[in-house]
Amino acid sequence: MRFERLLVFLLVVMCAPIGLAQKNPFVGKWNITGRPPHDSYVYWLEVKEEGGRLSAMFLNRGGSPVPVEGIKLTGEELTFNLPGRSGRPLPEVQLKAAGEKITGSLKSGDQTIILAGARPPKWRDYNANARHTFGKPVDLFDGKSLDAWTVQNREKPMDWRIEDGVMTNATHGNNLVSKEKFQDFKIQAEYKLEKGSNSGIYIRGRYELQVLDDYGKEPESHGHMAIYARKAPDLNASKPAGEWQSMEATVVGNRVTVLLNGKKVHDNAVIQGITGGALDVNETEPGPVMIQGDHERVWFRKVTVTPIVNSRRSS
Repeated sequence: MRFERLLVFLLVVMCAPIGLAQKNPFVGKWNITGRPPHDSYVYWLEVKEEGGRLSAMFLNRGGSPVPVEGIKLTGEELTFNLPGRSGRPLPEVQLKAAGEKITGSLKSGDQTIILAGARPPKWRDYNANARHTFGKPVDLFDGKSLDAWTVQNREKPMDWRIEDGVMTNATHGNNLVSKEKFQDFKIQAEYKLEKGSNSGIYIRGRYELQVLDDYGKEPESHGHMAIYARKAPDLNASKPAGEWQSMEATVVGNRVTVLLNGKKVHDNAVIQGITGGALDVNETEPGPVMIQGDHERVWFRKVTVTPIVNSRRSS
C-alpha cells in the first residue's frame, strides 16, 4: 500500500512540470508600446487558445482590433501577421513572453518597431453608479479661450478656433488634449456635428467614446457613444446632424456610465481595454481628456470635468 502511494506521488511530481510547460504564456491580454523613438505607438493584443488552436486580436495603434493571420508558437516565440495591402508583404509581429512582460518587434516594409508590454491591470470591483463625492468642476472650455488645451501632434498647428463662443476644428485638423489630467470623474459635454461627421471624446486619453452622426441607425460598436470597437451603446440616442447634443459620462476605475441626450446608453459598463488612438497604456494613472479634431467638422460649446474626490465601490 505504501509502495502504491509512493508511485502515485512520483507520477504527480513528474507530470506537473510537463503540464506547466505546456501552458501557453501568451494567452490573455497585453498592453504594448513601441520603444524609443516609437514610444508614442500604442498597441493591444489578446491571444486565445481553444481546442488546441491559437487565435488572436491585435490593435495596431488606431482603428479596431483585427484578427491576426498565420499565428504560431515556435519554442518560446509567438509570431503572426497583420492584414495588409494587396501585393505587399504582410506586417509581421514576433513576440517573447517572460512572466507578466512581453517583448518583440513589428516589421512593416522597411520599418522595424521594437515592442515592449505587460499585462493590463487587475481592476477592483468598481461601480460608476455609486454615491461618489465630487470636487469642484473644471471647465475645459469656457467659451472664451483654448488655454486649457494642447494638441496631440505638436508638429501640426492646432487647427481649432472659437466662433461665437463655440470651439470648432478645421476638417482633418489636430486632436485637442487637456493640459490637466484626471483619475475618476464625471465629464459633461455639449456639441453638434455636420452631416456625416466623426469625432471622439477620450476619457483619460485611453478610451474613446465615439462621437458620430448616426441618427436613426441601429446601435453598434462604432456608433455614437460606443466605447469604440469594445461595446455598442445600449440604444441609439443620437439627434440629427446640426442639432446640439449632450453627453455625460462617469468613469471610476474600469467602469463607466454614459448618458446621451438624457438617455442612458452604458450602465456601469466594463471598459474591456484601451481603444484605437489611445495616448498611452498606463491605465491606472490619471490621464487627459482628448477630443478628436482630425476627422470632419464638430462644434463644442461645453466641456466640463468634475473630479471624484472619494469614490465608493457600492451604490
